[in-house]
Amino acid sequence: MTDASLATREGPVVCGVATCAGCGLELIARILLNVMGPETIIVIPPGCAALFSGYGKESALRIPGMQGNLENTAAYAAGIRAGLDATGRSHVNVVALAGDGATVDIGLQALSGALERGDRILYLCYDNEGYMNTGIQGSGSTSLGAWTTTTPAGKPNWRKNMVQIVAAHGIPYVANASMGYVDDLRRKIEKAKDMTAHGPAYLHVYTSCPTGWRHDSAISITVAKLATESKVWPLYEIVNGRWRNTVTVKNHKPVSDYLKAQGRFKHLTEAEIATIQKLVDREYDELQLRFAPK
Repeated sequence: MTDASLATREGPVVCGVATCAGCGLELIARILLNVMGPETIIVIPPGCAALFSGYGKESALRIPGMQGNLENTAAYAAGIRAGLDATGRSHVNVVALAGDGATVDIGLQALSGALERGDRILYLCYDNEGYMNTGIQGSGSTSLGAWTTTTPAGKPNWRKNMVQIVAAHGIPYVANASMGYVDDLRRKIEKAKDMTAHGPAYLHVYTSCPTGWRHDSAISITVAKLATESKVWPLYEIVNGRWRNTVTVKNHKPVSDYLKAQGRFKHLTEAEIATIQKLVDREYDELQLRFAPK
């Protein structure tokens, strides 16, 4: 049996992966690669996703790929894309799977370059809001007020809006997604896969982390849903510059429901929670103005 046929029959990801209990990354990776299929090459930097690319001769994937450096995931993917196109294998998908540290911080320059050039890659950032595999350090994507080992009193500033940073490059497809809404996530991956025929596609996916966020592993999906239900993580896409809401929440919950479900926010005062609520409301209201009328 060939590697390709095995990936088709059993899926590109093997049955046993040593992610933490309740890790959102494993769910996202399985959905991503099931959609992309066996004709895919993946690039993974050091980070939690390195559990999939493996160590030494070990791997949790049935497709070809490589583990590169933390700062140049998009550059590796762009080079692979160019090589495939030059040898007549334009049908093979090239995927980058990187965390927020390797995307919004250390890898931002390489990603921006690939987006500017229009390299036909699909880049998925799984955002667990920190450098989780090296000790839960804060990143540019860590939420305001969140405890990390480098922000023990709570992160003092607002997170980067990576989706809007990427959208400013004018690429064909950008989307905010979540492990809590798997049908929406799957549709966006399918659309991103198709859009790479025209240029880069970027997915920014909310990824619950029980280890770093200090919540029970059994409520990972609940926490992810709370993020969207409380306006913290709205779900939308940008197709050729046109913004569209993809999941509508009719009755929003207070942001306190989301914050109090996680130990990383347990030090916050009611006044601090109220401040976060105001900021979340403002960002959400500004986002609504971008959506095209139906």
